[in-house]
Amino acid sequence: MSVLDGPRKERRRIMHGGTAYWAECRDGHLLLDDGRAIPEADVQHLPPCAPSKILCVHVNYRSRFFEFTGSDKVPATPTYFQKPITALNCHGGELVRPEGYKYLNYEGEVAAVIGKVTRNVSRDQVWDHLLGFAAANDVGLQDMRDTDAGSMLRVKGPDGFCPIGPGIVSGIDIRKSTLRTYRNGRLAQEGAISEMIFGIDYLIADLARHITLLPGDVILTGTPANSRPMDVGDLIEVEVSQVGRLSNRVVAAPAPQADVGHQPTDTDSVRRVALGNDERLPARIQQPA
Repeated sequence: MSVLDGPRKERRRIMHGGTAYWAECRDGHLLLDDGRAIPEADVQHLPPCAPSKILCVHVNYRSRFFEFTGSDKVPATPTYFQKPITALNCHGGELVRPEGYKYLNYEGEVAAVIGKVTRNVSRDQVWDHLLGFAAANDVGLQDMRDTDAGSMLRVKGPDGFCPIGPGIVSGIDIRKSTLRTYRNGRLAQEGAISEMIFGIDYLIADLARHITLLPGDVILTGTPANSRPMDVGDLIEVEVSQVGRLSNRVVAAPAPQADVGHQPTDTDSVRRVALGNDERLPARIQQPA
């Protein structure tokens, strides 16, 4: 059955009583596989998948592309980067901003999770190879954008910079969903999934031409305009209609101990990405009020 076909089903990985369980989300409760019903408030969430890799597309929403370039002429093909699996985080997990850094940006996204071995598939076949979808936050430490030759390893790769959840949802047509990001309850990003330049089926068929995707692998599918820096104490929520709402809070940490390598920078190129270009955006994609 295709991941797009109903009925809707949501599976979560949780910690309860010191033990990890799989659970199905029903009517505000979590139904454990052993039959117990547990209130959501009584559990700690865990990442709902165990990927061998986290693959991410660069700019993939028309509003984000215009924000970067001022042009409506979108690219002919996508490009990608990768997050280490140690970046994986969960609903309720902390987003850590080290001392000396100030451009820690949110990027609300849809995560597509692979359900079975996927290699050399057509776009139509992609939907049969997916386990489901989840809200995700492609967190970026933009202070490090002036290094790593475009790989964004230290921008997007730090520990905990890929929260996903609360669960994985199947049985919904993600193409009809809308993505929204909230900062302390205020709408910060909004984009229909139909605004993607390259659809989820395109991205996965493209990647699977050369890379075997394994069950649990995560494909991050891009963010709309208005990614902006977070402050310590901020509550960031990524909501995907039909899917769910992912919540994480920003906390502070000491500066890294080793005084080596590229240090945080505050240059024009860093600020252009971290702060955007609100003054040239059309009203339809400016920072929401």
